[in-house]
Amino acid sequence: MKKAVSRREFLKVAGALTAFTVVPARVLGQFAPSHRIHVAMIGCGNQSTIDTRAFLVEPDTQVVAVCDVNRASYGYKTETQYLGREPMRQIVEAYYAKQRPSGTFRGCDAYNDFREVLARADVDAVAIVTPDHWHATMTLLAARAGKDIYCEKPLSLTVAEGRAMVDAVRRHGVVLQTGSHHRSAARTRQMCELVRNGRIGKIRRIITYVPGWNKTCPTGAWEPSPIPDGFDYDFWLGPAPWAPYHKDRCFYNFRFILDYSGGQVTNFGAHCLDLAQWAIGMDRSGPVEVEDAGSEWPTDGLFNVASKVHFRARYADGTELECVQSEKNLACRFEGTDGWLEFGYGGSGFASSKPELANAVIGPNEIRLGASLNHFRNFLDCVRTRTDPIAPGEVGHRSATLCHIGNIAMMLKRKLRWDPRTERFVGDDEANRMLSRAYRTGWAWI
Repeated sequence: MKKAVSRREFLKVAGALTAFTVVPARVLGQFAPSHRIHVAMIGCGNQSTIDTRAFLVEPDTQVVAVCDVNRASYGYKTETQYLGREPMRQIVEAYYAKQRPSGTFRGCDAYNDFREVLARADVDAVAIVTPDHWHATMTLLAARAGKDIYCEKPLSLTVAEGRAMVDAVRRHGVVLQTGSHHRSAARTRQMCELVRNGRIGKIRRIITYVPGWNKTCPTGAWEPSPIPDGFDYDFWLGPAPWAPYHKDRCFYNFRFILDYSGGQVTNFGAHCLDLAQWAIGMDRSGPVEVEDAGSEWPTDGLFNVASKVHFRARYADGTELECVQSEKNLACRFEGTDGWLEFGYGGSGFASSKPELANAVIGPNEIRLGASLNHFRNFLDCVRTRTDPIAPGEVGHRSATLCHIGNIAMMLKRKLRWDPRTERFVGDDEANRMLSRAYRTGWAWI
């Protein structure tokens, strides 16, 4: 059983890890090694292929390490993806090799245990691209080690975790960017700015859309299977309850099991619900009521998240929000006192009762929601300036919180009153117990 280590222990380990590669400035352009931001990737699955490449192309950044409990295998989001720490190391080194006259490069280390990454004194920032049940532990330990953090959405697995993450980031003075990258899409931000500036009047109703399951669930009785060679399954489970290995439990499929995630509510909802709250200025708060509106849940099989998502929420000013399952390629629809507007991810699929809004310009005296056009570059700039990025911890936490309390309302099948100030349900002990979870013995770092 792996044990937690303190920051003092991190520093001891860091002193012992001396075989770091110092890359000449000519290899990675004009930025000398002392001026580059050294990034380590924790998690080497499907999303990490996107995130890693986004950091690689930044000239003032060097990816110095990758980490994953899986050495290498097929079977991620698609069966043909061959991923893990060794394939990711190869991606990194192949990219940097192209920058060298010799066409070769060996300077990215691969780890099974993320704590060894955090112990490295030369790592400035980490990207956490792991299943949701690991986000809090890794973020808290990274903050204690003084590392800046890019953490994929949803920020947390529970409301209590999210608050602990925000508090840790503030306490240790590190930068945290939540991977809610649609905030950095110019068209999406424009749509949210139109809503915020009253171009369709006062918002009365919002509809957010999430798709159904995009993986097939093993139904009926299922049998445990042998753990593949090179896969540290016990470490993959980490703080989650112990369960026998099955190939459909891990990699991308973790999203459909409540021990590790919250289904499509936290997968896609972490984007559309984030945009909805951003557009109405509630992304540092939340609703005051939430209720089930006809969700459905599986009765057998390995997957146990909502098979049909449908819940409603109400804000203190009377604005109603509905999260529905739909195969429409939409993110949000806003209905106001003077019209309606809807759009898909990246601002695609725009439609409105006012077609002229498609090309509307936000005026100099109107509310602007930020200037970021590259979510990863925004994070790196904030690492240098020590300022808040476009999706800081508090915002990521509030967006994830709406996902979590929506799931809780759907599970309990009743209306719940929510206090966004105290982050507790009002007068409902059963619901409040669902705001946190116990960790497996030996794995509690919080």
